[in-house]
Amino acid sequence: MKRVAVIGYGGQGAWHCGQILKSDVAQLAGTYDIKEKRREAAKAASIFVYDNNEAIFADPTVDIIVVATPNDVHEELVKTALRSGKNVICEKPVALSVESFDRMVEAAKESGKHFTVHQNRRWDVDFLATKQVIESGEIGEVIRIESRIHGSRGIPSDWRCEKAPGGGMIFDWGVHLIDQMLQLIPEQIVGVNCVCSHITNQEVDDGFRLELDFVSGKTAHVEVGTYNFLAMPRFYMQCKQGSLNIVDWRQEAHVAKLTAWIEKDVTPVQNAAGITKTMAPRDSLTLDEYNIPRPVADVHNFYRNFCAAIDGQDQQLIKPEEVRRVLCVMEACFQSDAAHQTVQVII
Repeated sequence: MKRVAVIGYGGQGAWHCGQILKSDVAQLAGTYDIKEKRREAAKAASIFVYDNNEAIFADPTVDIIVVATPNDVHEELVKTALRSGKNVICEKPVALSVESFDRMVEAAKESGKHFTVHQNRRWDVDFLATKQVIESGEIGEVIRIESRIHGSRGIPSDWRCEKAPGGGMIFDWGVHLIDQMLQLIPEQIVGVNCVCSHITNQEVDDGFRLELDFVSGKTAHVEVGTYNFLAMPRFYMQCKQGSLNIVDWRQEAHVAKLTAWIEKDVTPVQNAAGITKTMAPRDSLTLDEYNIPRPVADVHNFYRNFCAAIDGQDQQLIKPEEVRRVLCVMEACFQSDAAHQTVQVII
């Protein structure tokens, strides 16, 4: 069992503590938060609270440190933890720039310790269902994937509303959806076009619409909105032999598989201003429709994998080069939004 200490006992830090308390591969050593109110909350949950971060770094019984603080202090905490001889899990986004992340990776290499990022949304069942359909090849090669998260409450009223600590939706949700998309379409990106919204917040983006162009011609749309009172589908995928639609994470994936093209004898449909054959719906003679059962997912496999990697029994699931690609795309998003145009890239 690995001994784990968590720096930061906010929403995500408390979540980590809860997971580790239930773990079959790790023990919770304790936590520390700079806010007294959060330290008291940890004590109320019967969790040991360190006097400060330095006490965590100095604890010889700690094998892994989880950094779950606001984004702007990740780098120094990660580097200090690595240099103190600890393996490190950092919350996302791991850094506010590619250069910052590169310094963390260099510190990990110098220390000889393991360093990873908590990209937990790789265990979301909607993402896993989409990935399953792609890998099965049952509806052919991907043409386009659209991924959206819509809410209606704006940005949470904490540091996520502020620029300095790394607030905004590109850093908050974009990092997840971009990471998922690069897993679904593992190709070189050649174009990034991003438009940010500022409906409820002028300091940071409260939403964005991102178009990704891949070298093969595949395209992707990634969208986050916090002022959407009717949400669009979580995933929509267009493939050469069919389509996939997932309304939201609570629903099964719905697949339409083309079984025959057959254009003759199409019955025109009447709409308000005339008839159309082009948009006439298909029938069961040419289209097979069915649902994909929700995949079984266990987010704790993240911890199992990291502990196994430390012991040399497995490779890290969340690899530094994958994390770096996501950060490169995020930087291109901000560049595109500022320039009001597509940014040509090689990512």
